[in-house]
Amino acid sequence: MTHFTGKKVLVTGGFGFIGSNLVRRLVDLGADITVMDSMVPEQGGNLFNLGGVRDKVQAYFYDVRNEFNLPRLVKDKEYIFNLAGQTSHLESMKDPFIDSDVNARAQISLLEACRKYNTGVKIIFASTRQLYGKPDYLPVDETHPVHPVDVNGINKWAGEQYHLLYNNVYGIRSSILRLTNTYGPGMRIKDARQNFLGIWIRLLLEHKPFEIWEGHHLRDLNYVDDVVDAFILAAEQEKANGQVYNLGAVPSISLTELGNLLISINQEGDFIAKEYPAERKKIDIGDYYSDYRKITRELGWNPKISHHDGLIRTLKFYIAFKERYLGDEQI
Repeated sequence: MTHFTGKKVLVTGGFGFIGSNLVRRLVDLGADITVMDSMVPEQGGNLFNLGGVRDKVQAYFYDVRNEFNLPRLVKDKEYIFNLAGQTSHLESMKDPFIDSDVNARAQISLLEACRKYNTGVKIIFASTRQLYGKPDYLPVDETHPVHPVDVNGINKWAGEQYHLLYNNVYGIRSSILRLTNTYGPGMRIKDARQNFLGIWIRLLLEHKPFEIWEGHHLRDLNYVDDVVDAFILAAEQEKANGQVYNLGAVPSISLTELGNLLISINQEGDFIAKEYPAERKKIDIGDYYSDYRKITRELGWNPKISHHDGLIRTLKFYIAFKERYLGDEQI
């Protein structure tokens, strides 16, 4: 028996990268799972992500922006893992209205459905380190000023604040996880809409050089299993209610070091060093790595998977299943 045995759980964005890995873990823990995903082609939803467990979940292909579908989905749930979102920073600048609809307004719709039909639910919201913008100091802790450099960061910040407001005013327990660069099986590799590592891996496996922009920049990365651990801990522990937590990893790694490590593990490949394109330079945050001691201290979370081991697992997965992530997934 586990904490989640028989618990009624809703995962928004459950066919996406992190959402599907979370669903698989919840299946193992014995939860009664409902998945909601719009399957918008650009957002990373992929039917293959839940291959082998699809018959163990209830799936609804609903868009979180459609508020009329939400009441019956939230009504009897004990936990909501809220991962539905628009993740591309560049796309948020090209179409700020869609980003605002998904990452801000839709969050109000979900919270209002909970306020009206299920105030006893607990929500864990997936946010992003992008809202910090260019760091004033490193590592970045949760008290760092928020000054986003793109529309996505602004809207994810708004989404956070709505969850915290409904926690404080209506008692709808909510916890916020600010994710850094997450990678692993199930991530989008068609392009860089989710993260840069996806397109690196695609090009590497296609025997093409990938590009590293400003390779001296430092980043921290989390393997997806470690991120799933954090979601589970935040859901289980009441002390997480109303709290914001950074995720992260030690040590940080430069993009050039990461590229070389990836090529070394693959035993072949090459990259081209470039400066940031002008359109990306304006929203670049420079060096970034998180101070995640708060979630370690309060919830006991620590990342376990090294960059080396995580990249081995990720490459092995895409060597086997690359074609499943390059075609058009249809419902």
